[in-house]
Amino acid sequence: MLNRILNRIFPHPQLTFFLLFIWLLLVNTVTVGNVVLGLVLGLAIPAITQPFWPNRPKVRRPLKAAAYILLVLWDICVANWTVAKIILFKSNANTHSRWITVPLDVTSPEAITILAGTITMTPGTLTAMLSADARHLLVHCLDVDDPDAVRDEIKSRYERRLMEIFE
Repeated sequence: MLNRILNRIFPHPQLTFFLLFIWLLLVNTVTVGNVVLGLVLGLAIPAITQPFWPNRPKVRRPLKAAAYILLVLWDICVANWTVAKIILFKSNANTHSRWITVPLDVTSPEAITILAGTITMTPGTLTAMLSADARHLLVHCLDVDDPDAVRDEIKSRYERRLMEIFE
């Protein structure tokens, strides 16, 4: 009985605390009022969106998820420098923009979404489309000499880790 009541109040406890954390980062001030408002948002948003979450994603290894977040943040910083150098010092004639198809081994919708988002958040790359059978991503790269190397890097650096986290 108590478990059902807690599940109603906290349908997604990790999301509640994540939303609270993001709220406090956005307001940039930790006060009692901001914490209370963050908790209200953190409780209301998951409760309102609960019908859209039939199955909660299962994070198998939370420490690997934290390591993945740090890896992505690092890659975003490095890619920002790389894109800045391309824009400032490379001519359009020397830029090799390409479309790359990345075959997917990961099957979890959450993992596919995170992979596509990771690619898009990393400057210089953009996930344009997921195939109808959810087996391929179409990725645009700003400057690529070896498309196979980029595909292999996406699979080894991101997809492999997401498979460990979700599957």
